[in-house]
Amino acid sequence: MSTGSGADSAPAPNDPDTLSARPARKQSMFSSLGIRNYRLFATGQVVSNTGTWMQRIAQDWLVLSLTGSASAVGITIALQFLPMLLFGLYGGVLADRLPKRPLLLATQAAMGLTGLALAVLTLSGHVQVWHVYLTAFLLGLVTVVDNPARQSFVAEMVGPDQLRNAVSLNSANFQSARLVGPAVAGVLITAVGSGYAFLLNGLSFLAPVAGLLMMRASELHKVERAPRGKGQLREGLKYVAGRPELIWPIVLVGFIGTFGFNFPIWLSAFVDDVFHGDAGTYGLLNTLMAAGSLAGALLAARRGSSRLRLLVGAAVLFGVLEIVTAFAPAFWIFAAMMVPIGMFGLTVNVTANSSVQMATDPLMRGRVMSLFMMVFTGGTPLGAPLVGWITDTYGARIGFAAGGAVAALAAAGVGVMLARVGGLRLSVRWHGGHPRVRFVPREGLVTAA
Repeated sequence: MSTGSGADSAPAPNDPDTLSARPARKQSMFSSLGIRNYRLFATGQVVSNTGTWMQRIAQDWLVLSLTGSASAVGITIALQFLPMLLFGLYGGVLADRLPKRPLLLATQAAMGLTGLALAVLTLSGHVQVWHVYLTAFLLGLVTVVDNPARQSFVAEMVGPDQLRNAVSLNSANFQSARLVGPAVAGVLITAVGSGYAFLLNGLSFLAPVAGLLMMRASELHKVERAPRGKGQLREGLKYVAGRPELIWPIVLVGFIGTFGFNFPIWLSAFVDDVFHGDAGTYGLLNTLMAAGSLAGALLAARRGSSRLRLLVGAAVLFGVLEIVTAFAPAFWIFAAMMVPIGMFGLTVNVTANSSVQMATDPLMRGRVMSLFMMVFTGGTPLGAPLVGWITDTYGARIGFAAGGAVAALAAAGVGVMLARVGGLRLSVRWHGGHPRVRFVPREGLVTAA
């Protein structure tokens, strides 16, 4: 068990159902927005997130138009997330050691500058694919520190009672921007080109910088910072390795992030090769997926706890839906399936994120969340080029289905391991003419309440 100030939030390792030891308080869907500092943070983030989604769509389409290759899109994504794979854990050490608000001021400003640089190159007509590769890599370097700092800063703004709600609303915020960003990007790319999408993204970071400057430091929850010392990285890994309630959700999101979330590759390939659409079609598919993700985030905000069965079940359904959607015979069916894929994918992400944060000692939260983000997004440099090669070689349908198959199998495997840790066995019984599948305690074993 944890020995720091967050020990009371760490669950028993063999708890079969929930990752939180404390009963959840009933709360409204938007309760954490009643906190002024978090409200400023959320407002700034929705603006910059909209710009970020505009740049993602414009970046993918620009690379595709420059090269005509799904593999090149995969390389761009890989370069953006490669720094997280290489240096992600060190970013967590910095997030635990440094004051988070000044750190976020620096990282948010730097992220805005990368967007402005790409805008200048594109609008001047000098952009080449290696420019996109370079800016993607630089953005990834900044994200190494920004991600764990931003994730762990939420607890300082809202405190432990509102943490689950705030994590869910962060995801809802991100997905709300995802509804607007791709649609605006599609219009801008079609009308005036990708450069203006990059320009607006760079300017959008003025909003979170202003929000951070306007916060009242006296209203932040004081969290003890980890002192500078040797072995902090190794300490974080050892902390996670000894806790099944942390390691298995992180393993699951690692597989899903590496192989199941390569949508820029798949959707651009489907639009270009299968349905013969344009940037507007690509933006539409991303918007539909965002609608499902937003619904999943809002439903998560109403839930009071994060359960293992929900995490594993949503991950299995996410993989199965990707396999089914890969062979959709018509565009309207494919487009409609983006909604449930977005919903279950977001449910996996939010459930794993909030449960891991709640089960972690505050002194270790930056390092644990850096590991979480490293395996979720840092696996992309490994998965994206492979998925891009499969998609180019065997077609968009096989590439999409392969990613879904890996996600579903990984979820099933992690579900079995979590059941073994919790002293459970799989039970299949027929009820009303339908099979009822669930995990039940093994005979002779007593699980934690």
